[in-house]
Order: sequence, then structure tokens, then C-alpha cells
Amino acid sequence: MSAILTEPPAGRQRRALPRLSGNPETRSVQIGVMGTLLLHVLLFVAAPYFLKLAPTELAPRPAPAPFSVQLAEDEFEKPKTPAAPPPPFKFVEANPDAPDNVPDKTNNFSFMNQQVAQEKPTPDGKNDMPALVGKKDVQSTQIVDGQLTKPQESVPMAPPVEVAAKDATKEAPKQEQIPLSGFEKKEGDNPDAFGSNVAKFAEGAKAVPERVEGIKNAPLIQSAVASTPKIDRNKPQERPVLQKQQVRPGIFSDNKFGTMNIRPTAVDAKWSNYGVYLQRMIETVQIQWDRILLQSTLYPPSGTTVTVSFRMDSDGKITTIIDVKNTSSDQGKEACVSAITARSPYGKWSDDMIAVLGNSQEMTFTFYYQ
Repeated sequence: MSAILTEPPAGRQRRALPRLSGNPETRSVQIGVMGTLLLHVLLFVAAPYFLKLAPTELAPRPAPAPFSVQLAEDEFEKPKTPAAPPPPFKFVEANPDAPDNVPDKTNNFSFMNQQVAQEKPTPDGKNDMPALVGKKDVQSTQIVDGQLTKPQESVPMAPPVEVAAKDATKEAPKQEQIPLSGFEKKEGDNPDAFGSNVAKFAEGAKAVPERVEGIKNAPLIQSAVASTPKIDRNKPQERPVLQKQQVRPGIFSDNKFGTMNIRPTAVDAKWSNYGVYLQRMIETVQIQWDRILLQSTLYPPSGTTVTVSFRMDSDGKITTIIDVKNTSSDQGKEACVSAITARSPYGKWSDDMIAVLGNSQEMTFTFYYQ
């Protein structure tokens, strides 16, 4: 059997269509794929028409119920930046011979009120410390120098010489005065009666309150005065002078800028119980330190320092030696520590001191060997 293939007519052409497979299984797969594609095309074309919905009226929303919000106090406040702590109070050793005067404003405290002053003013000076010539590497709070030992008493002067002058008045001699003696007394048998005894007047007796020893029939001298010796004007007596209050030996910090106030050397300071307590404690330590050095055989090297940090409680007891910085010898170090601890306790703190300092306070003392 043979087949003859002829060409189609020239003027007319037919479109080739895909032919399904002759295998039934393959053909079913082909039909399923074609149906799926056709369905997707129809859905893509018809989707806009199916999605168009009629507009529906929405029910009006109910008005929101009123409510209130109460915020806790300071709940949403911005955190405040903590204020810088005030500068610590600084203890200074005032001049006890300067006048008591409360300063306008200062962070210094001491055992008395005082305003800064100096004998020679500093032009445009506005410092709270007077101008002093001292050491640049020394941090000192002293402004005056002195000694704590009892000053040697001056030799008493000779008694004033009495001058016999022609016009010198005489002292009237004392006349003997005898009071009346005796008292009236009655005697009798009646115990309720009064008795009397009349006494004779003693010679020279007068109505005076008490007896005065003197000369009988002393002559009366006109314009007589009391027994005040005549003073020689060429040898006057020494003028009485108030004793200067004692201050401990001083070592000064160099300070070129002082104040314009002209008075005895002073520093800005306010009185406080703490200042009085510290001043008394410092003087006690100074005396004990000097006593230890006088009793020792060797003096520590000159120009060295010892800094002792310690803690004191409200009973005035030295509870702990915190630290000791020493550039001196071991002997110099022990002398400084002993000067602080040997006289402990230094007395209980007052209530206002405890309110400010608490139940204990750390302190630092620096000792300078010169």
C-alpha cells in the first residue's frame, strides 16, 4: 500500500493545528493542561465583573465615651540634673588678736568670726586670705605665728619711790574710837520680868558701831588725805598691757594676692562649734608633738613631712589610722602618729557637730619638720 502526497492548492493555505497524541494516557494529559489554561484565561477576563459589589450603607459609629486620665505626681517629669554639691567648708586658724567681725560670705570656719584684713593693703585685692610670704609647696591654713608655751613672766619693777615734797599733804592719824559698853539688865524673882544692868562709860567711849584702834586724842589735820605715796615723775610705773593670746608656731603658704582691708592680719571665717573643737584639738596635738620631740635624742631630717589620715568618732576617740605618708625618718613618723593618738579622746562632739558631721569624720594632719 502506498500513499501519494499532493501539495495543496497554491492560493489557499490551512493553519496547522496541534494534534492530540494517539496514546490515550498522553492525550488525557494534553486535554487536562489545555482545559486548565482555558479556565485561567476565562477567570482572568471575568474577574473584574465578579468583583464589582453594590455599595452598602455603614451604620454611624457611636460617639466615644468621655474619660479622664490622672497622672501621678512627678511621673513624667524630666529627671532633674542633681545640683553640684556645695564646696566643703575649710578650717582656718584665725588671728585671736583681730577684732570679731562676721564676714559677708565665706566657706571658711574657725573658732571666731573674722573678716580678711592685713596691715599693708593689696591694690584691688579680693582674696579671702591675707597676703603672706611663705612656702609655695606648703598647704597651710595659718596666718599668724606664735608659741603655745607659757611666756616667761617679766621681772617685777621696784616699788615707786616716795618723794618728800614741801607741799606734800600729811595723812591724818587715826583716832581711837571705843563703842559704848554694857547693856541694861533687870534681875528679879519673876521669870517673865525684864532685868537691867547699867554699866559705866569707858574712857573715850562714843556712839560708834565698832572699835577702831588708833591714837587717843589724835590731833585734827586740815586737808589731810589718805595714805597714797607720792610717785616720782622721773620714774613712772609700767603701763599695764593686755597679754597677747597664745597661738601655735606657724608655717605659711605663699600668697601674693591679699585684700584691700587695712587692719591686723585676719582671714575670712565664721564661728562654729566645730571650729572651736578643732582649734583646741590642733593645739593639743601641737603641744604633744613638741613634747615628744624634746624628749627624743635625734631630731628628724629637716624639710621632711608626715601626713596622717585618721578617723575620729563622735566621742572624740581616734578609732583608725587610715594612712600615713612619710618622707621623714621612722622616728619622725612615729612622733606624728603618737602626737595624735596619745591625747585621745579629745571630748564629745556637740549636737550640731553630729548633725553636720555624722557619727564619725575622716581628718588629715600634715606635720612639717623644719
